[in-house]
Amino acid sequence: MTSVPTPIPSRTQFVLEGIKHRILTGKLTPGQALVETELAAQFGVSKTPVREALKTLAGTGLVVMSQYKGVTVRMVDADMAREVYDVRLLLEPEALRRAVRRGAGLEAAQDALARSDQAADTAERSLANREFHRALYTSCGNPLLGRMLDEVRDQAALVSAVAWAANPSWEREAAEHREILRLALDGDADGAAGALHAHIASFVQRAFPEAHEEEGHQ
Repeated sequence: MTSVPTPIPSRTQFVLEGIKHRILTGKLTPGQALVETELAAQFGVSKTPVREALKTLAGTGLVVMSQYKGVTVRMVDADMAREVYDVRLLLEPEALRRAVRRGAGLEAAQDALARSDQAADTAERSLANREFHRALYTSCGNPLLGRMLDEVRDQAALVSAVAWAANPSWEREAAEHREILRLALDGDADGAAGALHAHIASFVQRAFPEAHEEEGHQ
C-alpha cells in the first residue's frame, strides 16, 4: 500500500495539459489573465490543482506570476523569441546530428509531418509542428540534452503560434521540415543538422526581425 494520494496529482496534470493546450492553440492569448476561480470552474476542480498547474507552467515559461497582475500568459516579444531560439540553435541541430548518427528511427517525425499537412487549423498545425521537432531530437542518446530542449519546447511553440497569427508562413516551414527529414532519413547527419539550423534561424529572423537586428548590434 502507498500513502501517496493520487487524485490531486492526476487532477493537476489534467488542468496543466488543458491550460497548456489553450495557450499553445491561441485560445488563451499572451497577456491574458488566468484567474484561479474561473479556471477551477471551467475544469470542474478545486483551486488547488489549478494553483499547482499554474506554478508548473510558470516554471516552464508559459505563464508569468506577478504579485500585482496575478498570473498571465507570457507575452511574446523579440527578446523572448531570441532567447528561446538561441538555445534551440545551440542544441537542437547537434541533437539531430547525434540521432541520425545513431541510426534512430524517425517514424514519429514522419507521423507528425503528415498530421501537420492534414491539419484543419493553425492550432492542430502548431501542436504537430511541436511534436515534429521533438521527434528529431528525442533519440539523440543524451537524455539530459533531450530534457534541456524539452524545457524550451513549450516556449518555442508559443513563439510560433504568435508569429503564425501575424504571418501564416507554415507552408514554407513545412517544406523545410520535409527537406530536414529527407536528409535525416538518407543518413546525412551533417546535412540534416545544417538544414535544421537554417530552418530555426530563418524563422525567428522572419517573424521577429528586430531580434536579428539587435543581435547584430551587440
